[in-house]
Amino acid sequence: MLKNIQQSIDNLYPEMVEIRRYLHQQPELSFQETETANYIANFYEKLGIPYQTKVGGNGIIATLKGGKPGKTVALRADFDALPIQDEKDVPYKSTVDGVMHACGHDGHTATLLTLAKVMKEYQEELPGTIEFLHQHAEEYAPGGAKPIVDSGAIDHVDAVFGTHLWATTPLGVLETSKDVFMAGADRFEIIIQGQGGHGAYPHETKDAIVLGSEVISQLQQVVSRRIDPLETAVVTVGIFEAGSAFNVIADQAKLVGTVRYLNSDIQEQVITEMEKVIKGICVTNDASYTFDYVKGYPPLVNHEKEAELVLEASKEVKEIQEAKEVVPVMGGEDFAYYTLKKPGAYFFTGANLDGNPYPHHHPKFDIDERALPIAAKTLIEAYYAYQNRND
Repeated sequence: MLKNIQQSIDNLYPEMVEIRRYLHQQPELSFQETETANYIANFYEKLGIPYQTKVGGNGIIATLKGGKPGKTVALRADFDALPIQDEKDVPYKSTVDGVMHACGHDGHTATLLTLAKVMKEYQEELPGTIEFLHQHAEEYAPGGAKPIVDSGAIDHVDAVFGTHLWATTPLGVLETSKDVFMAGADRFEIIIQGQGGHGAYPHETKDAIVLGSEVISQLQQVVSRRIDPLETAVVTVGIFEAGSAFNVIADQAKLVGTVRYLNSDIQEQVITEMEKVIKGICVTNDASYTFDYVKGYPPLVNHEKEAELVLEASKEVKEIQEAKEVVPVMGGEDFAYYTLKKPGAYFFTGANLDGNPYPHHHPKFDIDERALPIAAKTLIEAYYAYQNRND
């Protein structure tokens, strides 16, 4: 039957692309995805699959109960976009100024909706229950996954699987990990309060730009000189705002950035060492500061058995030439909350377009749409493999 399911997915490829391109033209930012949520709900309404809206916010979960007994497995897709201007020259370019699907979530949604349409036709022969989990707000912490988990919506689920269309991985390649797969992702904001003054009289001031520059420089040594080199961490300052005129010494400087880590102990060490750096520089120079550190998504840790299952299931998808384990990537993903709650695994489906892809979150980001049916086939193969597993 799985061969028939895969063929049915292939038969719906044009519709899958049509859905993806429609959503690409109608992007909505995190926590604002009301029209996208309505589109998803209406899709399930037409299919006659029961669904629940407003799960943990704008989330939607549709439930397809099979005609045969089995386990309950959630398959997840996210559907929010990013505050980026779409610079692609394509017919399906975003119609919303300053907002675009620059990470493939439109493709994730099209994949899951099409898979639901296919599986509705096989409902009587389906073992167990599929929960089609459409999640809002992956891109912006605190995200949509945590409130969905906190709502109890997956308490009854036995396992959860998800995939990300990965534009920098070749088409036909699947990547995953049996342990930590993606990093924890935090955000920080530092305000340095100095004493402004005339650019000609620096000795009468406490230059916030100089202090901010020193803080940035010293923060780079947190990882290189204070963290065990066998551990992994990143400290990046992405915003440095200060000054108002060429001849005025800045009174205040604002630094905003991110910390990435794989080990929660390292996260705490980084926070402690950052505070030491900031405090030391400011106290030495008679300046004051505030340090606001916001813990974001935890590391995404796959369960070993479920990751092995994905790797095995991928062998049944003829378009996948290679399925491999990879080292963790330092991007963040709130799928992490699902695998903290339930057994599960997350994997990348290669979607490299023309061998020269723009990275995720780039204004010209795009994907090879032939990856969509590959993702759908792998998800359903993993679903059946989980149903057939004896443990």
